[in-house]
Amino acid sequence: MGMTMAEKIIAAAAGVKEVKAGDIHTVELDRLMSNDGTTHLTIDMYNQKLKNPRIADVKKLIWIVDHNIPADSVKTAASHKKMRDFAREHEIDFWEGKGVCHQIMMEHYVRPGELIFGADSHTCAYGALGAFGTGVGCTDYLYAMVTGKSWLLVPETLRFTLTGKLKEGVYARDLILTIIGKIGANGANYKAMEFAGDGLKNLTIGDRIAICNLCVEAGAKTALMEVDEVAMAYLKERGREPKAVFTSDPDAVFAKEYTIDLATIEPIVAKPHFVDNVVPAAESLGVKIDEAFLGSCNNGRLEDLRVGAELLKRKKVHPHVRFLVVPASNEVYLAAMKEGLIDVFVEAGAIVMNANCSVCWGSCQGVIGDGEVLISTGTRNFKGRAGHPNGQVYLASAATVTASAIAGEITTADRL
Repeated sequence: MGMTMAEKIIAAAAGVKEVKAGDIHTVELDRLMSNDGTTHLTIDMYNQKLKNPRIADVKKLIWIVDHNIPADSVKTAASHKKMRDFAREHEIDFWEGKGVCHQIMMEHYVRPGELIFGADSHTCAYGALGAFGTGVGCTDYLYAMVTGKSWLLVPETLRFTLTGKLKEGVYARDLILTIIGKIGANGANYKAMEFAGDGLKNLTIGDRIAICNLCVEAGAKTALMEVDEVAMAYLKERGREPKAVFTSDPDAVFAKEYTIDLATIEPIVAKPHFVDNVVPAAESLGVKIDEAFLGSCNNGRLEDLRVGAELLKRKKVHPHVRFLVVPASNEVYLAAMKEGLIDVFVEAGAIVMNANCSVCWGSCQGVIGDGEVLISTGTRNFKGRAGHPNGQVYLASAATVTASAIAGEITTADRL
């Protein structure tokens, strides 16, 4: 019987010829990413709970400070120092203030065929390059850190065959929100979401990251995309080679298969307080907003900033709106500066911030108050996610977020 992409990666990591959904295997990890959300807890367990603490292979570890940077309190500063000191002591690859963890990983580390654990739920973003990335808690992370291994229950796979091309003014963000709305927030629980088909060639690496990144919001264990010439060109540009390139066998077994014509996708808004509470953007027109956010590991890349800046040319942010623009990495920030995009945002009245998680994390920068409304390119819109529990968070594309920041209410770019 044939195997899916997810099954092939797990089989390779387990050192066996074949696996099937429902099997449990011990696997060798290729990389282990952790950020300042929980790393201080991992360090405490390492120092206080282990009889013989050790790191199996320090070269596999990447630690990134991105959630609360710069530190917003004495408590945060202490956890950052703990992380910083431990990384220096053990010579762990350490990134601070240089961008959101998943963007850093995609820019500098991820390779097709790898099996990667990340102490963050959106680690499934790495599937944009054909890697099996999955989020784990700090206890599982610690075990993998000291042994180099872990165990995995082989997931079933949902297969999404993409055809055609997105219409002008419609984005990958609209596509994945549409899919989540279709299958539901539990529709992919502990499953792999695999994307293939001729439509893939019309999606950039940024598009692919945005799609894979949000698959966890449907409950997915991981997301995977077939590696094609677009992905290979991205790797070559960055001096990386695949570990392995896998595709699903013709006789692979999928839990369910979907075919999606990209040309049928429309601008989408996810309404409070669930990511699968999606409606056509046109059904949310006129909702007054207090804040707009363009950034995050989902939509803070250069192409997203280009979309926002193009809409803002010769326009202004609405006087009643705080518009936060947050590049996903310093690399993105510098490129945006060279293109003059940052000038456009500042001159229009936006607040441009350092590369970090910002209001998507909802713990430090730009939190919203009681009864306030945020429209965001962030990853989640749960109650309290971006500040006060009585606040409301709408999710949309970079175009819809920027258009709404200009209008002072939810609108789409074609209505400006």
